[in-house]
Amino acid sequence: MCGITGVLKFKGAINKDTFKLMNKAISRRGPDDEGYLFGNMNSGHYEIAGDSDTPDIVYESAIDYTPGKDLTGIKNGYSSLALANRRLSILDLSPAGHQPMSNGSKSLWIVFNGEVYNYKEIRIELERKGHFFHSDSDTEVILKSYEQWGKDCLQRFNGMWAFCIWDVKRKELFCARDRLGVKPFYYYLDSQIFAFSSEMKSLLHPDIIGRQAPNDALIYDYLKYGYLDHTNKTFFSGIRKLPQACYLKINVRGQTVLRQYWDVEITNEEGSNAENSVYAEEFLDIFKDSVRLRLRSDVPVGSCLSGGLDSSAIVCAASGLLSSDFASQNPARLQTFSSCFEDKAYDERDYIETVVEHTGVERNYVFPDYNAFIDEVDRILWQQEEPFGGSSIFAQWCVMRRIHEKGVKVVLDGQGADEQLAGYRKFYIFYFLDLLKKRKYLKSLEIFQFLLSLEVLKTLNLTKGLKYSRLGNNFLNLNSLMRDSVTRNFKHKDEDFVFRGNIGNRMKEDLFRFSLPALLRYSDKNSMAFSVETRLPYLDYRLVERLASFPLSQKMSNGWTKYVLRNAMVSILPEKIRLRKSKLGFVTPEDHWFRKCISKEIQKVFLNATFLQQYVRMDRLQDCFDRYLGRKTFYQSDIFFRFYILEKWGQKFF
Repeated sequence: MCGITGVLKFKGAINKDTFKLMNKAISRRGPDDEGYLFGNMNSGHYEIAGDSDTPDIVYESAIDYTPGKDLTGIKNGYSSLALANRRLSILDLSPAGHQPMSNGSKSLWIVFNGEVYNYKEIRIELERKGHFFHSDSDTEVILKSYEQWGKDCLQRFNGMWAFCIWDVKRKELFCARDRLGVKPFYYYLDSQIFAFSSEMKSLLHPDIIGRQAPNDALIYDYLKYGYLDHTNKTFFSGIRKLPQACYLKINVRGQTVLRQYWDVEITNEEGSNAENSVYAEEFLDIFKDSVRLRLRSDVPVGSCLSGGLDSSAIVCAASGLLSSDFASQNPARLQTFSSCFEDKAYDERDYIETVVEHTGVERNYVFPDYNAFIDEVDRILWQQEEPFGGSSIFAQWCVMRRIHEKGVKVVLDGQGADEQLAGYRKFYIFYFLDLLKKRKYLKSLEIFQFLLSLEVLKTLNLTKGLKYSRLGNNFLNLNSLMRDSVTRNFKHKDEDFVFRGNIGNRMKEDLFRFSLPALLRYSDKNSMAFSVETRLPYLDYRLVERLASFPLSQKMSNGWTKYVLRNAMVSILPEKIRLRKSKLGFVTPEDHWFRKCISKEIQKVFLNATFLQQYVRMDRLQDCFDRYLGRKTFYQSDIFFRFYILEKWGQKFF
């Protein structure tokens, strides 16, 4: 797990000092090592170097891709290419894992962020084909796989990745991102330069992007719908994301090729429950193997534990595997990390303790506080780089800090299950509309019977579901808070966000656009802020492909969401968790905070807003917030959170 940075100049030479600052900007992603490569794309000539965070043991190594000098020995003026890496050592902790890494002939160089979990199996195949390895790292497996199979190597990897390979013979860069976009790859491209990084702050240097400007179209989507990361554009005009499941080739003349290498279609077929046991067994086999692969590490592995179905299933599966398959490598108990509150309405300890007692794992609790949120919101924004959707991100932030304090470098987490298994409450609405469209009226009544359960009603928020229909959006009328010029310029985009009655398509949209990408961004930025790697078993591509083919009845049946997961976890999960209907996650008492605890802070930000003024009618927003405090509007804290965070973000970056 690392951070990567690179620059290719089509005209002129790279400034070494500027590039050093770019790499230093992401130092917390990899505090264990740093490395640099400066090259000439035309001649193939190169120089390698370290710097202040490069360990002495790396400088002393005899491996030919490890540096023997620091950046002071690199001269400016000849390099058209620069690649850099910040290393968080997870696999092969020796100097052999140093990056940038080359193959034996120096015809390929790589910088890589992520993990390829099935690297051992691929390595065996490559050794049979005659490849020799200097390290025990997955980085070298990627490099040799590209050498053997070219772009088709991507089909063989099971993991998360963002990498760039300098192909010296072809005089081009080959950049790729994993199938679901777990690891970030941001880039800027114009006629003079191609620059990329794991974080946008590296690209915001005046020598790279020049004058930065906000992306007004995304600001509209965020303020009206709360949507984030639903496009390959970013909140910074000019900076883009390499799409998930895509590779990008770019040569010395600036010619580019962007291709998608993987896709999945999610069935909309209803199916039946006749083969429940078959589906459950198949799911469990892949799920357990996914967890097994993600336990591969040369450092201890922990897990987040919210008390919900998804994270509890991971903890129970991991605990069993650690006591059997990985007992010699991980003798200590699995450590789990949870966010809790004294307010019982937001506290999950009752469920968490059930899992702890069932597995014997070691628990760690954090208690996020509203005062700490106000104190740290600027730092969180600096790490997140773009606005975020709610204060639950702060709860995750606190959990990641605790993980770091405990000396754990790798944690498992449950992102991706809700999108694939109809886990969100909104899927009740989508499923109901889908059944009506199919004229399955009796089956649609089953949903209402389930919804009448008190456990479901306590966590069902119908107001937040209004944005998924034209009628609901008209009722919310958020356009009334925005300036006419903003509404006039972007209102045509509204039709893109309305549910159109196909739940299979909507699940895919959530997986690739409307839900998961934002969650992956939050997770990556929060974890890497504390030098922690997050691994996501539900996003194993094998599991994604098989779940996509499962009928809808395996995802929602008789009102039960995540149906196949619940069936698969019989005797593995405690029944209290397996049959749980309520849903919280790492939530915060945000509405209470906004109404009672930090209302004056919110009012102060709105009163002194500078960035928001160009988009929002501030008098209307302030009046609406006052009515919210007096409980005279149906607007909830999530709406005001957007305006608050956007102003704070604008102040931070513009």
